[in-house]
Amino acid sequence: MLGCGYISREVADEYEKLVIRMNPPRVTMDNTSSSEVTVVQVDSANRQGSLLEVVQVFSDMKLNIKKAYITSDGRWFMDVFHVVHEDGNKLSDIEVVAKIEESLEARALRHRSISSVGIQAAAKHTTIELAGRDRPGLLSDISAVLTDLKCNVVASEAWTHNSRMALLIYVTDVATGKPIDDLKRLSEIKHLLGYVLKGNTDKEIARTAICMEPTHSGRRLHQMMFADQQYHEGDTDQGKEGAGNENRPLVTVENWEQKEYTVINIRSKNHPNLVFDTVCTITDMQYVIFHATINAEGPQAYQEYYIAKSDGCAVNSEGERKLLAHCLETAIKRRTTEGIRLELCCQDRAGLLSDITRIFREYGLSVTQAQVTTIGSQAVNTFYVMDASGNPVQCHTIDAVRSQIGQTILHVNGTATAAAGRSCPPKHNGRRLALGDLFRFSSQKFLHNLGLIKLQS
Repeated sequence: MLGCGYISREVADEYEKLVIRMNPPRVTMDNTSSSEVTVVQVDSANRQGSLLEVVQVFSDMKLNIKKAYITSDGRWFMDVFHVVHEDGNKLSDIEVVAKIEESLEARALRHRSISSVGIQAAAKHTTIELAGRDRPGLLSDISAVLTDLKCNVVASEAWTHNSRMALLIYVTDVATGKPIDDLKRLSEIKHLLGYVLKGNTDKEIARTAICMEPTHSGRRLHQMMFADQQYHEGDTDQGKEGAGNENRPLVTVENWEQKEYTVINIRSKNHPNLVFDTVCTITDMQYVIFHATINAEGPQAYQEYYIAKSDGCAVNSEGERKLLAHCLETAIKRRTTEGIRLELCCQDRAGLLSDITRIFREYGLSVTQAQVTTIGSQAVNTFYVMDASGNPVQCHTIDAVRSQIGQTILHVNGTATAAAGRSCPPKHNGRRLALGDLFRFSSQKFLHNLGLIKLQS
């Protein structure tokens, strides 16, 4: 017989649902208090991950948080955000405001976070997760294998940091346009991609996974790189300090014994997804955020979080505090974009990513970050590239790559060229060539060189 103090998980879940129904989230948008930002206030029943769900909406909709005041003691949380569009303007579009309110209310009723972009891709496509050691041409190798296996890449996102890589790829079957669910075929895809990911280093840890469940791309990439980091704790960039040390995040973790909180202070270079990256890391490490103050109005951002462990206790171990500080610093640094930003927009087709990355490889470009999306029939891709040695790319190389792919298809972001030390003026007289005529080797010859298939005599 159960004791009278026992409450089943089912009863607790039903109670939580009842609380949410009785106290639905209230979102108010204020465009009159400030001439520069829109003030968003969110009041809702509190549960673990509520703050992350809210911040995730802003990140998905490409809204920048300039300031935030967060309090969530007890069963209720009240958050105030000062936000703008990524172009710096206020949220003047009524439809955008309505969409934010609807998204926040819908997320508060769910028990899982869902990305407006990543989920749509994952729900309609097969998701491939890859993590391992990065090397020049790796994305080209992976996309070439997928093309040969008749997989169409409809979306993808890749991060690299400290010679490590995490990659999410959403694919469909080329013939049917549907998710790939044949277990034998999925096993072959996983085996061949794992072979490519390991390269020539047999002892290298390479992790591959295939799933059909929805996932949030940004959060999943953080989780994958965090797990990969645990296997490679020696792969740090401490030796790279010096010239770039002024941009290194400063993270302190201390206990406030009177209130049994652990206080995190972060000073770092500002970037659009900074708050999401921080909140995501704290939440996924199973800490609860009770209060926070954020100021990200200038090139430097300041964040202060009052947290505790899930059992309500402060972080008492010095080793645990150091680990928390290290993980937050790493999460912020892995989002720092390195290299020249290249933006591609053209008609989508099967094998496009393989063709583009093959050209990058032939010209000695290494992809440090990538975001591949399909909007309707258009491919809209963003790549950050450096040369194979990790140095800035020369302008004549970028010009040659644009001439190969097409001047009207591949564009150089004006601000990212500062990484090369000088601007690369766009040219409009380049001749556009068919991508199919650009390669010296077929995909079969490429896979044969990797040792993955045998050519018929």
